[in-house]
Amino acid sequence: MKHKFTSKSSISWKGKSRKLWRLLQNIAFGLCFILLIWLTFTTITLVSASSQPVDAFFVLGGSIRREIYVAQLAKQSPQIPILISQGSPAPCIWLIFKREAADLQKVWLENCAHSTFENFYYGIPILQRWGVRKVKLITSGTHISRAKLMAQILLGAQGIWVEPDVVQEQGIPGNKEFLIKTGLDVIRSLFWAVFSHFIHPQCSNLTRLVDVDMPAWQQRGFHCEHQGQLKIKAGVRSKTLL
Repeated sequence: MKHKFTSKSSISWKGKSRKLWRLLQNIAFGLCFILLIWLTFTTITLVSASSQPVDAFFVLGGSIRREIYVAQLAKQSPQIPILISQGSPAPCIWLIFKREAADLQKVWLENCAHSTFENFYYGIPILQRWGVRKVKLITSGTHISRAKLMAQILLGAQGIWVEPDVVQEQGIPGNKEFLIKTGLDVIRSLFWAVFSHFIHPQCSNLTRLVDVDMPAWQQRGFHCEHQGQLKIKAGVRSKTLL
């Protein structure tokens, strides 16, 4: 009797295992089908966006020369909005745009990010609210490889085409890129490409350039990167690192 009981239990377990395996197969097939549809739709969207004009400039902070460059672009294309993610101090950017006689109205400063990944983490929801389909990604040559990979994953997953633009730097760049750093950022970008469809982080420190309170900054004092070559009027407490 004991032998028969064990045999029936074994048969029952095998049956349940086969049912569970078929269920897992169906789930996997369903997920693959959904992924295929999503990839097809996203590819079509990206191909369409690639032929459209750029509708936003996205600057990754790290060098004042990037802000000088985008200010020059803004002068040529004042209708295109600009998002500067964790760039130079706000008054320095304000002075650069004033010097270049560029419009301040469509420039936004995002000061929540503390890494390249967070540039996209906080920047993507802003670009989505603007309805951006093609963005010009502005950074330096030493940073472009990692930034471009992350942008193509993270922005591409949202159907936003990326057009990289490299700013020429002077001297030795302060940032250094490592293969392991790039690898880790690419891995977490792949994960966030999925979760970003459901989670939309909001930056609590987002300011329009036109709203920067220059009198308050002048009272407080501020420093600008020496490559900005910004001149401060006499009698103002603000300083530049010249």
